Amino acid sequence: MPLKHPRHHRSSHKDLTVNPLFTREPLAVPRDELPSREMDPDTAYQVVHDELMLDGNARLNLATFVGTWAEPQAQRLMAECAEKNMIDKDEYPQTAELEARCTAMLARLWCAPDPQQAVGCSTTGSSEAAMLAGLALKRRWQHERSRKERAADRPNLVMGINVQVCWEKFANYFDVEARYVPVEAGRYHLSPEGAVELCDENTIGVVAVLGSTFDGSYEPVAELAHQLDRLHERTGLDIPIHVDAASGGMVAPFLEPDLAWDFRLPRVASINTSGHKYGLVMPGVGWALWRDAAALPEDLVFHVNYLGGDMPTFALNFSRPGAQVVAQYYNFLRLGFDGYRRIQRTCRDIATRLAGQIASLGPFELITDGSQLPVFAFRVRDDITSFSVFDVSAAMREHGWLVPAYSLPPNRTDLDVLRIVVRNGFSHDLADMFLRDLRAVLPRLRSQTAPRRNVDDAGGFAHGAETTNPQRPGHS
Repeated sequence: MPLKHPRHHRSSHKDLTVNPLFTREPLAVPRDELPSREMDPDTAYQVVHDELMLDGNARLNLATFVGTWAEPQAQRLMAECAEKNMIDKDEYPQTAELEARCTAMLARLWCAPDPQQAVGCSTTGSSEAAMLAGLALKRRWQHERSRKERAADRPNLVMGINVQVCWEKFANYFDVEARYVPVEAGRYHLSPEGAVELCDENTIGVVAVLGSTFDGSYEPVAELAHQLDRLHERTGLDIPIHVDAASGGMVAPFLEPDLAWDFRLPRVASINTSGHKYGLVMPGVGWALWRDAAALPEDLVFHVNYLGGDMPTFALNFSRPGAQVVAQYYNFLRLGFDGYRRIQRTCRDIATRLAGQIASLGPFELITDGSQLPVFAFRVRDDITSFSVFDVSAAMREHGWLVPAYSLPPNRTDLDVLRIVVRNGFSHDLADMFLRDLRAVLPRLRSQTAPRRNVDDAGGFAHGAETTNPQRPGHS
């Protein structure tokens, strides 16, 4: 039975009436069942096109990390490759070659000790990449437990409570206990000491996030590796790190090349990123890389004889377009290191400037300032009692801006924040327009006698701050 979101349910009784001004027959089409007859393609296009006008403007969506702009040449290449099945490497060998080149480029970008020995693959996004990385951690742990003739039925994974919801899904779907490091005042992500305290002989790995979806901050991967090295020395527990670099993996190498978070740290076994976030590709492509073949158990890789060729594959699906992989290669070729550095530096400059201007307005206080990932979070000051962050989000939506408002995870659910994601295509000019509209709504919000919205009726989608509980972010 298909899942239905109650807010998006519509009655199936009423047909859709088509405006006769631009249509041919028929003049009405059913909404929730197949029409009995075919229709003119221009009519079908117009019907769908007009309904989609009700969607928000993707360029004004400051909630999503996903790319909303691409060069026309990239879009043209994607259209030319839309029908190619990425998994069918025998039929489309050159597309497979471009995928392999992208993997090699990322291995070098992330300082793999021997880029030629690094193992990687494209995915539908960083969530699938995280699932694959988690499965590799679990299988490696199971093999080691079997070698020592010990029980392997109670695996756990340690991570900050701020992780993206895909990790909660991984633990749920693949029978792994999730152990969450809580946040506290002034620290809204994993602490290395807190992570080590949760580790034991059943820990398959620790997830570190390079670019938290809650506030854009980087978790201290090098310090975490150091603490796990000390744990290994004391106890013999040899626990690997997976870095969820869904966003930061395509920002830090260009803006902070000396920051040690990647394969320079021997304890980092695998890394994932989103090509369709700061990799600058339209949805959806992600990447998963392992430092070497030993980090990815061979028994997870399928060798399929398909159309006369041997096709090694590690994926959760078997059909997806090659268009996004081709677009990723186009971006790497088109921009190079300097091009990516320029774009990411511009995004960060816009984020830090806008954060500073919002802080200077008076009612707001910054949680982060966009100086790591080009993402920042801010709150309404405690002495402002006339409106909430949820009122601000609703007021800005009236101007077309989508700005998520949500509570931070457990231990800090008392703190409600707004978050802004600055992506390629969000220019200094658009930032000035956003600030103009924010200034415009403040007098009305200040005139309220009390907040009119709270977390329970705010609505919206927090893009990374969701859980199985639609009203409360964080993981329980």
